[in-house]
Amino acid sequence: MVKSKQATGISCYHCGDKIQQTHLVFDEKDFCCNGCQQVYELLSANNLCDYYSLEDTPGIQRRNPVSGVKYNFLDDEQIQNQLIQFRDEKISRITFHIPTMHCSSCIWLLESLFKLEKGIKSSRVDFLKKQVLITFAHQEVSLKGVVELLSSLGYEPALNLNDIEGRKKSATNNRLLYRLGVAGFSFGNIMLISFPEYFGLDAFSRSDFSRLFGYLNFILAIPTFVYSSSDYFISAYRSLRKKIINIDFPLALGILVMFLRSSYEIFSHSGIGYFDTLAGLVFFLLLGKWVQQRTVDTISFERDYKSYFPVAVSVLLPEGETTVPVSQLKVGDRILIRNNEIIPADSILLAGEAKIDFSFVTGESLPIQKVLGEQIYAGGRQTGGNIELEVAKHVSQSYLTQLWNSEQFGKEGKSNLESFQTMVSKYFTFFLLAVAISSAVFWLIVNPAHSLNAFTAVLIIACPCALALSSPFALGNAMRLLGRARLYLKGPEVVERMAHVNHVVFDKTGTLTSSSEAVIEWHGRELKEEEQFQIGALCNQSVHPLSRKIAGYLPHSSKQLSVSDFHELTGRGLSGRVQGKEVKAGSASYLEVPSQQEQNLLASRVYISLENELAGYFEIKHAYRESLKSVLTSLSEGRKLSLLSGDKDTERAIMQDFFPSGSALHFNQTPADKMLYIDRLHANGAVSAMIGDGLNDAGALKVSTVGISVSENTAHFSPASDAIMDASVFGKSGNFFRFAKHTLLTIHMSFVISFLYNLVGLSFAVQGTLSPLVAAILMPISSITVIVFTTGMTTYFAFKDRLFQPEN
Repeated sequence: MVKSKQATGISCYHCGDKIQQTHLVFDEKDFCCNGCQQVYELLSANNLCDYYSLEDTPGIQRRNPVSGVKYNFLDDEQIQNQLIQFRDEKISRITFHIPTMHCSSCIWLLESLFKLEKGIKSSRVDFLKKQVLITFAHQEVSLKGVVELLSSLGYEPALNLNDIEGRKKSATNNRLLYRLGVAGFSFGNIMLISFPEYFGLDAFSRSDFSRLFGYLNFILAIPTFVYSSSDYFISAYRSLRKKIINIDFPLALGILVMFLRSSYEIFSHSGIGYFDTLAGLVFFLLLGKWVQQRTVDTISFERDYKSYFPVAVSVLLPEGETTVPVSQLKVGDRILIRNNEIIPADSILLAGEAKIDFSFVTGESLPIQKVLGEQIYAGGRQTGGNIELEVAKHVSQSYLTQLWNSEQFGKEGKSNLESFQTMVSKYFTFFLLAVAISSAVFWLIVNPAHSLNAFTAVLIIACPCALALSSPFALGNAMRLLGRARLYLKGPEVVERMAHVNHVVFDKTGTLTSSSEAVIEWHGRELKEEEQFQIGALCNQSVHPLSRKIAGYLPHSSKQLSVSDFHELTGRGLSGRVQGKEVKAGSASYLEVPSQQEQNLLASRVYISLENELAGYFEIKHAYRESLKSVLTSLSEGRKLSLLSGDKDTERAIMQDFFPSGSALHFNQTPADKMLYIDRLHANGAVSAMIGDGLNDAGALKVSTVGISVSENTAHFSPASDAIMDASVFGKSGNFFRFAKHTLLTIHMSFVISFLYNLVGLSFAVQGTLSPLVAAILMPISSITVIVFTTGMTTYFAFKDRLFQPEN
């Protein structure tokens, strides 16, 4: 029952605001307005009142009810196409930015939307970005209905269509800068205020100025402790809940002890505390995070859509076909998508038979047939012949990044390498606690007055700041340098995995050979011009290097020839109907041609049949990369090498001249065979790197410890690859792996530096006589030394390993 009465200074049960005027009472609870009461009624009716048990008064004030016409514009199909990221016959997906999201109750309620509206199938919250990804059945609830539900709960989404994405990214980046700025402000001012104590100025240290400065330091340290360092406490708490100890645990413990002991000294007038050390430590830790984030943003290639979607896409212009970077696609561009290529932007189907596999988006692998004029969403993979599309929406970096981070892109079966930093930090933590407790027990027996000093001083001086800083700075700078050298990594952890590789596996065609330099010849009966057009049209449907070579070799018809019933059997061949005639191109086994005994050892054959009659074959003479011999020699130092080729073993003798003695050379390998070979290597304890072109070896790239896709100049990359290498720097492959080992060596060396600093500090701390001056000097110097050392050494090794010098 609802009652109305005069306000008496109480708070609204839903939003917590003070009730200033007449307020409402419902279910023995007070509300400031109809909006708050209606939200409560809605939650109560659906048994969702746990919302109020997670946080006190978590709701958002709703004095102005949702207007019945406010969101009518969302019924406009054109507006929906701008907002919705994916839609098929059953479901739609959209990401909303929710500015009012602020606590755990918000997360709980937003992820329980399906209980309030049956048409909502799922909702997933990204609290740091204040985003919610909602999947809903548009036949059961409209986009307008979803937005009205969110607004009625107090979570009105931001629907500004102009550069919402850019603002959200900027806000996310600014969060770390705010924390860094607060810590830097506190650090600088605390150091400035502490100078009189450092230099022993009696006029200050022996007067009330000393106490005043102590109180000021305490006030300046509170924002650093509560705000800037909060992520370390959250991380440490989460690790303890999982019954593990990560590197943030000793950091959080050291910061906590430092703050508590310093506060005790200030208010008991027994010392000046360690607030300068605390602020400096947090500042340099956050600075390390910021540098790594800047590195990632600078080389956005490996973090955003470019690491998964084609670096370049084929664009159709009046003068012919060309390629442009996917980031430069514009609305209205006409693009050509071949078999197994990814659609990089929401587009309209203009020509061709589209069979789209949306498994990367929805998890459903059954291809969906699209008709001319229908919209096709980004993330789909074409599974038939060529299709022509018109770009309808700009490439969405955030959406493609969501796809990249989804479970469908998870890399299973990876090598169980334990991060060196995590391993060392775990033992460091136990060692640190053991030393601190031992010191406390020793002084408790010898001189109890020194016991607490010794315990806290050990935690303060031995806090592993260098351990936390070395990996972000070294790996982040290494990632930046490798990007400059045109090896683009998915993330900094790939550098560490590269350093541990002890077995490198190569694909042959398109990896060891250069398709741009290959020579092609026709052997067979004379082909009519019309037949050449038909063969070229079929081969133009594929992204395989041999198909692309044949398509470029044959003349093109003045009118575009459509291909129907197109099929491609990976690693074997193509088939389709062109102008009503059946055309096949592929290996001898694919066309059931008797094996040829006198085949050129330096060439591959692609057989052609027209209307089930063998017409002849194209012989593509391989042009091996000039630097191949030196690359294989370099990579064989401390590593085993293998070759997995889908071709026949007629080139075995040639390959044996290139590969070092003892290398395993395997031919006639199917994509499944390549995956099984990598699995067998891992079962025998190997740490593998697979280097291929991402076509027939996509599965092997996925299961390998490090998968590197080699790119000529466009088009097709495997979503499973950890890195993309520009083919022009293939000759530096050995340099890249050597640089990864040197980067790991740099991290190890920085740990030694940290150990020496800690050794000096502990020699004072265990005595129970460590002064704040010594701690304040040692900790910042240690951090600065690690920063300068790691960035300097990785840059030095980049030049020493000839990452930027042209190949000989």
